[in-house]
Amino acid sequence: MRSFAAGEELWRARLGTLRQAVRQEIVARQLAAHLGNRPGRRALDVGCGQGTQALRLARRGYAVTGLDGSATLLADFGRSLRGEPRDVRDRVRPVLGDALRTADLFAAGSFDAVLCHGVLMYLPDPAPLLAAIARVSAPGGLVSLLVRNGDALAMRPGLLRDWAAAAGAFDGSGYRNRIGVQARADRLDDLAAGLAAVGLEVECWYGVRVFTDAAGDEEPVPEPGAFGLLLDCEERAGRIDPYRSVAALLHVLARRPAS
Repeated sequence: MRSFAAGEELWRARLGTLRQAVRQEIVARQLAAHLGNRPGRRALDVGCGQGTQALRLARRGYAVTGLDGSATLLADFGRSLRGEPRDVRDRVRPVLGDALRTADLFAAGSFDAVLCHGVLMYLPDPAPLLAAIARVSAPGGLVSLLVRNGDALAMRPGLLRDWAAAAGAFDGSGYRNRIGVQARADRLDDLAAGLAAVGLEVECWYGVRVFTDAAGDEEPVPEPGAFGLLLDCEERAGRIDPYRSVAALLHVLARRPAS
């Protein structure tokens, strides 16, 4: 995850912008349809960062472990956590550590849900982390992956009229992201095959940021009424074809068989 570290400060500075708010809100809505309120269930957020999704799960009753390699982001997470009610705080355990050490840090079958959002794109090969995620998932457990959509990698540079980058994106998987870091995209079929190889079955998938990916880096969130309507449109587009196929991000939900 060293490559992400180069863009960490810019990531933190843009957390309240439209693009990031859409990502977090749409992913949360999609997750809620599959997780619901499950008091006592155990969740692991690999690469939890500032803890946005981890906190939402804790509010739903999950006992959440947040793993991240950045002490700065975990400190941000801690500050947010201090503003939560005590019962929510008591359900959260932040852990400083490398995502690639997931299988070493946690026992096999420890978690009913494992989230890994915006992490695989910074790894040259996703297979080791997918294997670790599968190992720590309990039988019947849900895995939630958020990755850059390799099947529509030319969309962002094309919409931004960066034709050289768009031309190179049709057949490649590498790209420079909006925080200036070289990253990697995943094609849906390849990711599904990688999950199957470690015993995880794709249950469904969504698109994230269909309409707003080309928004400006500093574009603010609009007033609540307009933002609510925007989210409704993004959520609907993210679950139906052809819109979800051209989203900037893929949210893939897989499950470990119960037996």
